[in-house]
Amino acid sequence: MRYFEDFEVGEVSECGPHVVTREEILAFAKQFDPQPFHVDDEAARQSIFGGIIASGWHTAAICHRLVVEGLLGKAASMGSPGVDELRWLKPVRPGDALSVRVELLEKQPSRSKADRGSFKFRFQVSNQKGEVVMTEIANALFARRPPA
Repeated sequence: MRYFEDFEVGEVSECGPHVVTREEILAFAKQFDPQPFHVDDEAARQSIFGGIIASGWHTAAICHRLVVEGLLGKAASMGSPGVDELRWLKPVRPGDALSVRVELLEKQPSRSKADRGSFKFRFQVSNQKGEVVMTEIANALFARRPPA
């Protein structure tokens, strides 16, 4: 288990990959973001995207799952108070293999709660071609190491 004290500003982690399937794009979009270019082949072909693409929210959800599996699941994460920035830069298509680069930008012990501290992370999601498809600046709370 990694605690607040075990992380250093500038530290980088790599998470993934996850291959995005057409079926999962359609299932997510039908439930949460049913815009035509996410759920209808013909409408998607006629759109500016030229075919079915994943919802940006789906891409963000994949990012977060990969970060939990690759980093947060082995750490004393206490959740997140939110994000400062989220950008979708390129469409995600069926067959894309997404990976996440996680960089710790800032680290701050809590002034009011001695058992925790906060981090600011940059998530950079890339496809198999190395193209950055999404970026996010995320905040997180982490437990401090308990006294011995």
